[in-house]
Amino acid sequence: QVQLVESGGGLVQAGGSLRLSCAASRTFGINTMGWYRQAPGKQRELVAVITRGGSTNYADSVKGRFTASRDNAKNAVYLQMNSLKPEDTAVYYCSVRAYAGEGYWGQGTQVTVAS
Repeated sequence: QVQLVESGGGLVQAGGSLRLSCAASRTFGINTMGWYRQAPGKQRELVAVITRGGSTNYADSVKGRFTASRDNAKNAVYLQMNSLKPEDTAVYYCSVRAYAGEGYWGQGTQVTVAS
């Protein structure tokens, strides 16, 4: 089992920035760490993932604005969100996936971008 605790969500004006953090109880055996989001009435979608080696993959809608980073020594993954837009409003979930295939989710943190 891996426990994930997110922090850093909140209310921000359009054009502003937020930094999300996710602390994992362990990263041994974990390959990818990343972020997904779910807006009201919509399906959960990928925002960004980062492999243990540092390779990243971003949703087209956030490329150039969001940056994912990872600190394996601290068992943490981060999401720096700049130039936020109202359409970025969602619950953001931290997610990790083990090399063996199992996945784990955090409880989610609300991000609200006011226009």
